[in-house]
Amino acid sequence: MPPGGKSRTLDAVVKPRSNRRATVGLLAFHPLVLSEFERLLTGDAFALTVRRLEPDIMADPERLTIPKAAVYVLESHAHRPTTEALVVHVLGKNPTGRVVLVSEKFELGAAFPLLRLGAKGLLTFAETGEQLARAVEEVASGGFWVPRSLLSQFVDETLSAVRRPRGPAGPARLSRREKEVLEALLENLSNKEIASKLHMSERTAKFHVSNLLAKYGVRRRADLILLTYTQLERTPPT
Repeated sequence: MPPGGKSRTLDAVVKPRSNRRATVGLLAFHPLVLSEFERLLTGDAFALTVRRLEPDIMADPERLTIPKAAVYVLESHAHRPTTEALVVHVLGKNPTGRVVLVSEKFELGAAFPLLRLGAKGLLTFAETGEQLARAVEEVASGGFWVPRSLLSQFVDETLSAVRRPRGPAGPARLSRREKEVLEALLENLSNKEIASKLHMSERTAKFHVSNLLAKYGVRRRADLILLTYTQLERTPPT
């Protein structure tokens, strides 16, 4: 949690649960953390597989058997490179898996590399009681779960470091106006700010944003922003 304030998480619009249980792999270094993850996710919504991690596991990562799962909940290691190596190893074994990391806190310098490596969720231990199940459901459905303050700073930092994005790869066909709205949305502007910038009503801006989310198959503007920038980080310059 950022110093001096409560982390505000991007809450998703709750959609009806599927009858299919999400497969979740729990990986943690401490047995008490592992049992707490299991307690918080025990129920009809999840099918759990539990793995205890040895502190020095990344010295010989092939010793670690990665269970097949849609979502992995990982306890961060105190040594940042170990956490990053663990994310890379998990996604290397299961590229379609989605990772939620849990840590005491996420400093900006640690959070950004984890997002770029493929993490889809960042959660502090203090937030797990209320938010872990919701975060796993959101990530399993294709979304992200990232504190709002980190999202804004991630966008600002990425904008200053890389070429201007033009939207994520995908089948969407956009009109000229939709492209303009998308570029404004990727600057993390609100509907009101988009309307002012593009000289349209706020209601029209909201309409275009909703259409863009539908075309790219995401439910929230934060998901579209993170989808764009994480794709951009992995795409070499042309």
